[in-house]
Amino acid sequence: MKTPPPLELRHGRRLLFVMACEPEYGPALRSRIRPVMTGVGPIEAALTMASALQRLEDAGTLPDLVVSLGSAGSRRCTLGEVYQVSTVCWRDMDASRLGFERGVTPLADHPVCIALETPLPGVPTATLSTGANVIGGEDYAAIEADMVDMETFAVLRACQRFGVPLMGLRGISDGPGELAGMAGWEALLHHLDERLAEAVDQL
Repeated sequence: MKTPPPLELRHGRRLLFVMACEPEYGPALRSRIRPVMTGVGPIEAALTMASALQRLEDAGTLPDLVVSLGSAGSRRCTLGEVYQVSTVCWRDMDASRLGFERGVTPLADHPVCIALETPLPGVPTATLSTGANVIGGEDYAAIEADMVDMETFAVLRACQRFGVPLMGLRGISDGPGELAGMAGWEALLHHLDERLAEAVDQL
């Protein structure tokens, strides 16, 4: 059996930090947290989180809170700033031909958008849309949420399966224009590492 992922004790609560990939995990965050790395996209995130939480449940040490953090794109939020996720929506699911509202998984138990904990005073909040595609340019016009990412909703669904609450922290790395490839995404990651670390210090 694999070793359960590391938890951090803060103010009497057991926290599990979660990120998608190494480029987002800079020196400021490395000095503070040891996150579970899910991989990029909703499928990798769901698989990794379910496995991690199962190992923690087997060990009798489920976290009191999961903290998902990393980068996001946005046409509304300020580049380089960090936001708490107030609600997260699933943009890939469209079973409207079967009579389901877009964003609702047929025969599942979730609404289109789900509210998350936002415990940090002074850190602004924003809504988030999760999906498997990279958004840029005119793609933003079809999305109602303030921010876009590729993992948070999947992490949330795994957390719900184990009865664990989730909060999200996202730093705006790109948008509102067209994304200039990997270089465009990576340009602000060092700055966001420092800003996300400041938010983590408030937990």
